[in-house]
Amino acid sequence: MKLRATIWGENVHETTNQNVSDIYPEGMHSQIAKMVGAEGDIETRTATLQQKEHGLTDEVLKNTDVLLWWGHAAHGDVKDEIVERVMRRVWQGMGLIVLHSGHFSKIFKRLMGTPCALKWREAGERERIWVVNPSHPIAKGLPQYFELENEEMYGEPFSVPEPMETVFISWYQGGEVFRSGLTYKRGAGKIFYFQPGHETYPTYYDENIGIVLRNSVRWAFNENATFADPGDAPNVPTGEAPEKIEERGLKLHKDGEAGLR
Repeated sequence: MKLRATIWGENVHETTNQNVSDIYPEGMHSQIAKMVGAEGDIETRTATLQQKEHGLTDEVLKNTDVLLWWGHAAHGDVKDEIVERVMRRVWQGMGLIVLHSGHFSKIFKRLMGTPCALKWREAGERERIWVVNPSHPIAKGLPQYFELENEEMYGEPFSVPEPMETVFISWYQGGEVFRSGLTYKRGAGKIFYFQPGHETYPTYYDENIGIVLRNSVRWAFNENATFADPGDAPNVPTGEAPEKIEERGLKLHKDGEAGLR
């Protein structure tokens, strides 16, 4: 069975900025989808901000194993109810790959619980991406480091929680460094943040970037059964306790009654 990846893109700069549309004439989301599906074991579909429910309906998310998210200019235009929907699917076990300026997306900030802020500079600098965790599945098939001739500088401090693992650290010509590949887990869902991908550079045509994207989708895939409702908090009646007990003291709720939230 193929892994099912949905690539979500804002699709704003591609339609409003000639430089971006020249590089990505079919949209960044389409090019990312091509790279993710290049080896045939990952089935891809795309969704964009402009579609109904941003293309992320319950049915689409139900049939998505891993969601890739690229956004920049219109984070605030993403509806809160869609963010909640995506977050619940991550809790249930859907993987999430957050790309480049998606660090400021509503979904990433919500899952991290921090500002997710950083230093930045748009100067087309060379970025050297060091593989600091070469045994990690996301780093499979990569050299000790690889370079992008032009990228936007992201610099520390990066106000995210301490990650489970740091896979990549980047160095830029201006001297800054950045933790450019970080993993997290929220509920049953695996999350990977990957820094490269500024829209005015052809980052998503680079062979090594393609390897990272495919590896990260395979890593984030959860082959185990997902939680039906991770937000469920059932009131277990006394008679259904694993061991026999007698009730003592006073109660606020009847057996089976919903709790306070």
